[in-house]
Amino acid sequence: MANTWWGSHLLSPGADDELWAVSSAPVTRGQLRTSVADLGERFREQGITEGSSVLLRMKPSFTYLHVLLALWSRGAQVVLVDFRLKPAEYEPLSDLVRPQYLVAAAGAGGPVAGFRQESGFSVQRLPNGRPAVDGVRLVQFSSGSTGRPKVIGRPADSVLAEIDRHGAVPGIPGKGERVMLLNSVMHNMGLVSGVLHALAAGATLIVPPTLRPAEVVRMMARTDTSAVYGTPVHYDLLSRVESRPELPALRLAVSGGERVPQETHDRFRTHFGLPISPVYGVTEFGLIAGDLSGASVPPQLGPPVPGAEVKVVDEELFVRMKQSPYLYGGHTDRFADGWLRTYDRVRQDPATGVLTMLGRADSLAVVGGLKVDLAEVETVLLDHPRVTETVVTHGEVIEAFVGTDQELASDELVAWCRERLSPAKNPKRFFVAKRLPRNSMGKLVRDRALMHEHVKSELSSQTQGDR
Repeated sequence: MANTWWGSHLLSPGADDELWAVSSAPVTRGQLRTSVADLGERFREQGITEGSSVLLRMKPSFTYLHVLLALWSRGAQVVLVDFRLKPAEYEPLSDLVRPQYLVAAAGAGGPVAGFRQESGFSVQRLPNGRPAVDGVRLVQFSSGSTGRPKVIGRPADSVLAEIDRHGAVPGIPGKGERVMLLNSVMHNMGLVSGVLHALAAGATLIVPPTLRPAEVVRMMARTDTSAVYGTPVHYDLLSRVESRPELPALRLAVSGGERVPQETHDRFRTHFGLPISPVYGVTEFGLIAGDLSGASVPPQLGPPVPGAEVKVVDEELFVRMKQSPYLYGGHTDRFADGWLRTYDRVRQDPATGVLTMLGRADSLAVVGGLKVDLAEVETVLLDHPRVTETVVTHGEVIEAFVGTDQELASDELVAWCRERLSPAKNPKRFFVAKRLPRNSMGKLVRDRALMHEHVKSELSSQTQGDR
């Protein structure tokens, strides 16, 4: 199984001189295969074999991707840890999974310095490590936006099934197309939707060495990019680039991770001439729904993709899985009788199957005996023309954390919400900052205590206490 589960899907297709990826320099499929083989031999000499558990912590680079594929070629279970995590975040995760090996780049911590062509690394055997969980090849951690991340293990067939689901989506980039990836390659959308799908489909991956918006757009033109994958933040920045070259090959823009604000969606469509197409998934399962036709607009997610079986119970989405994705016996409330509870609240159109995001099941709060959906409050705030991002939490009272790049007084937000929300839904405290904190996946932090801690230094205004 070590050499077969991924090889025929990912490394075998394509001639040696076929272009696989471009960043600061091009990489052919032949160069990729040679690098993976050489690294696999290095790992063999280090004792890494079928059933070894390896923690991978490197900054994004082609070396990082080659190392990952080489470790899989050895039959290893690879634990992906974001290099941006602080020691207080990273060390408890390492203690939890107890890998046998650590593969890390020198200076793995620190700020993002762009995507690198190559990166040196070391291999270290760790004491008291435990072998791989049977059959699991990829271990990831959830975003942890509301607390400590969950440990998620995916067998080979789970990863391959997700690659197949991507290939079955109408309009997905195919052989010969050039796909620009703005998402982090350390997380599921960047890794599977971007890297692994491109390998399997014969597409060429374009990874900008820098995410400065103007340079990204110029690279899109220079490489004849036909599709771009990113997050709402990326599209917001791209839509603000004033001087743009012609992009005749660009036909598709795909976003996942969180809802695209309507203002960002409209501004991008005006400036680039195409909509932002939504895809939706969870780390535990991968891609669940999407619509690349341009017909679905926020907060629509599109229909379930071929190969994803879902059900909606009391406006809550469940997805069919063979086994629990959670390692070490945790989170029994999230998986039962073959169904994964996503905690996402959706509505499904009975005629088209299109899913529309309503919010999170765990975003419901009880205020004065009434149920309040905090996602609804966020939607109202995002409709404000000067609000760029928001997080609404509930402790003793409802609090709204608002990000804006313009002057915005709390009193104006109070009036805005009072005109549009019933009294029980109105936030009692507003915190306005230039930007809100995000986790390593780029998602907004939703833990109330963390919000107060991180936003405190950036607050530009605050309401006059409780109302």
